[in-house]
Amino acid sequence: MSSITNIAGQGIPLIGNDIDTDRIIPARFLRCITFDGLGEYVFADDRNGSHSFDNPAFAGANILVVNRNFGCGSSREHAPQAIARWGIKAIIGESFAEIFIGNCAAIGLPCLTANTEAVEALQNRLLRNPATQISVDIESLDIHYDDIVVHGNLDHGPRQTFLTGTWDACGQLLAQKSAIQATAAKLPYLQFG
Repeated sequence: MSSITNIAGQGIPLIGNDIDTDRIIPARFLRCITFDGLGEYVFADDRNGSHSFDNPAFAGANILVVNRNFGCGSSREHAPQAIARWGIKAIIGESFAEIFIGNCAAIGLPCLTANTEAVEALQNRLLRNPATQISVDIESLDIHYDDIVVHGNLDHGPRQTFLTGTWDACGQLLAQKSAIQATAAKLPYLQFG
């Protein structure tokens, strides 16, 4: 299990409200057996050369900055998976669809909210200077860039899972392998003889 306490790096602005999961990863890419390779198709129908994800200045960015109601629409897990596999490690936005936040938390992708003015100021800063470095502190919920500190929000439950590493359900199971095997050995319906 791995805790997530701080994410630092370059940001990428994605301007617009109500960007739904179908725009994040179009339905034709949902037939995959694994999530591997989905990153190259993130925003496939929106990318026309002028999209932020096409801009070489934002190549390697790992903090996505979005506006209101990001991730609305269907509950597809492929949307946060595609974003994460493109290289995003945290998302800052005005608001998110609730199920999108849950799907992000399940893969260790924190979604912090901030007020409209703070989000727009950060997006504008990134547009003017794509090399701007951002740091997101999950403990304090502070978002740092340049000489600016913005206090973000993240629900207590997901925040605690990131800080303790319990967001990683598979990691928790693997860490308890001996205890699981001991319990399974005591269950009569698992005894084959």
